Amino acid sequence: MVGHQVSTAEFSGKRVTVAGLGVSGVSAARALAGLGASVTVVDGGDSEALRERAASLQAAGITVRLGDANTLPEGTDLVVTSPGWRPDSPLFAAAAEAGVDVVGDVEIAWRLRGPDAAPWLAVTGTNGKTTTVQMLASILRAAGLRTAAVGNIGTPIIDVVLGDEPHDVLAVELSSYQLHWAPSLRAHSAAVLNLAPDHLDWHGSMRAYAADKGRIYEGNTIACVYNVEDPRTERLVEQADVEEGCRAIGFTLGAPGPSMLGVVEGLLVDRAFVENRHQQAQELAEVSDVHPPAPHNIANALAAAALARAFGVDARAVRDGLRAFRPDAHRIAHVADVDGVAYVDDSKATNTHAAQASLAAYESIVWIAGGLAKGATFDDLVASAAKRLRGAVLIGADRALIREALARHAPDVPVVDLDRTDTGAMAEAVREAARLAGPGDTVLMAPACASMDMFTNYNERGEAFAEAVRALTAGRGTDA
Repeated sequence: MVGHQVSTAEFSGKRVTVAGLGVSGVSAARALAGLGASVTVVDGGDSEALRERAASLQAAGITVRLGDANTLPEGTDLVVTSPGWRPDSPLFAAAAEAGVDVVGDVEIAWRLRGPDAAPWLAVTGTNGKTTTVQMLASILRAAGLRTAAVGNIGTPIIDVVLGDEPHDVLAVELSSYQLHWAPSLRAHSAAVLNLAPDHLDWHGSMRAYAADKGRIYEGNTIACVYNVEDPRTERLVEQADVEEGCRAIGFTLGAPGPSMLGVVEGLLVDRAFVENRHQQAQELAEVSDVHPPAPHNIANALAAAALARAFGVDARAVRDGLRAFRPDAHRIAHVADVDGVAYVDDSKATNTHAAQASLAAYESIVWIAGGLAKGATFDDLVASAAKRLRGAVLIGADRALIREALARHAPDVPVVDLDRTDTGAMAEAVREAARLAGPGDTVLMAPACASMDMFTNYNERGEAFAEAVRALTAGRGTDA
């Protein structure tokens, strides 16, 4: 059970520097101070919001230093970093020179687990992590297990580990950043959903990014779950040092081979966790039990099912959990039908890999795209979707990169290039998309870019799209 018999000896009396005053940093600082550590939090910012957080921590006896994130406090025994801090930060260089270890909040949570702690079922990947972890938690709950979806999903994992609520198993979402700083983590079972170039400015190379993702398999005891359609994930399994008897379990959108889960005639089936996997398959659910039943979301469901089955969950709970699950907002969410045109919000598609999966789910698309490219290129994305595109409306700072890719790979597709970044830009984008679309088409907002050039985050961008669609329905035939 999580939260019981936690050992505090490792941190009592230690001088710990916490890097970053975000959600995970505040959680780590409070937890470590509560365990008897002398904690100093450093952050390079000095905003009003940060000062408010600092005051709250200082009231609890925690030292906070704003405006200087480069100098290592004297006498530091351990640095605990927030996930987004780059490995080449000056603070970490100073720690290395002083012989001080740098770890993340996930590593601290792992070390704080008591002897009766709940096992971790862990998920990473470039895209689909949050949805898969939420699906997994829904399946585990359907099996009657006490669980929580934690980690990168929003709930600081330290808070759960130190909390009083008991759990039988945890569904843990882990980013590449978190895995980089968690060398001791050893999950019961883990999945890498997919790998595509992302955060390369942080990791330095695709090879380093993949290696950090692959850390999730280290020391697995029961199953390493990989994506059959993405051979890079299987290579990470092959390279991992796992416990004797740990199995490689694949998931595929096609018919599964032995030791795989897959799809046969509209059914999700298991040929891994059955008595005779060479001759038998267990029906788990129908494709229609997955919401929405887009190909990439079916893959997420198969990965979640594989982890649940590795934990001993029966087939009925897989079906019931998938039926009960509904994805968060702005993840390939149907907003409304207007004059025979479907309007779909996938603002969460903030990179090309996610947008490619979204575009593959529809046959005839007017695409709203653009934002901050973060160094991405769009040729492969546009080439793969060209035959499905009926039009494109481009917004945001780096829209020219997408326009140029469309000119190269889909020259006959009409393109509207909106040269504006004000709050009304999304409303105009939706109106232009409506003009290009006809009955049977889908207007899909899958930007393939980050949102911060025009919006606070992808949630605000998605809300702007939905509001524009609702405005479009005024005085027109709708089926919202």
